[in-house]
Amino acid sequence: MRWVSLLLLLALTSAVVAAPSWREEALAAEARLDSARALELFLQMHRAQPDDAFILQKIAQQYSDLVVDQPDLESKKRYARMALEWAERAVQADPTSAINVLSLAVCHGKLATLSDTRSKVRYSRLVREEAERALQLDPNYAWAHHVLGRWHREVAELGSTARFFVRMFYGGLPDASVTEAVTHLERAVALEADNLNHVLELGFASAAAGQPDRARTVWTRGLAMPVRGKHDEAAKQRARDALARLN
Repeated sequence: MRWVSLLLLLALTSAVVAAPSWREEALAAEARLDSARALELFLQMHRAQPDDAFILQKIAQQYSDLVVDQPDLESKKRYARMALEWAERAVQADPTSAINVLSLAVCHGKLATLSDTRSKVRYSRLVREEAERALQLDPNYAWAHHVLGRWHREVAELGSTARFFVRMFYGGLPDASVTEAVTHLERAVALEADNLNHVLELGFASAAAGQPDRARTVWTRGLAMPVRGKHDEAAKQRARDALARLN
């Protein structure tokens, strides 16, 4: 009987070892772009480990990624606010993590796209502050360079009339530079050459800098790269539309 019990124990132990952990399963769901399932699993993990900064940030990321899947503006805002709430908790748990700090920038940027002009300006200031803080924590964090580069390009492209009214009614925005946009996005590409988002965004910065030939070359390169992330196809469509206008 003791041998039987031992064999059963070994069999059960082997099954437990072979079974994927919740973390592995959650990351696998995230990799196959199933944000809803990944969120479900990370929330389960959070109940067991409520102070784990990695889990908190991952929950924020899933809520952020799910914004695009929501059917109406109010639902999108609700998910974006949830993402920000979990990102703030991640930073509280580990304020030294560049990933956690940049999550704040991403969430504020997402809320900016869903908000009125006054809120857009306020969120935009926070995007820059948090992206710069993430780079102070990790100067080689490609996504922090990406976010800051995109911020510089989008703000720099605001017309003088728009910037005048933003300054008059909403307190203005920090100075932005297309040159800075190109510099940051070149750095992002150098750090993660296989990430099509960095490549495609460098195309937009190049176009804004008055370099249409380079923009065309960079976009063509990015469009040939495989889709791997939740927002890759949307990024490709933006580039296709821009390339069509350029041609």
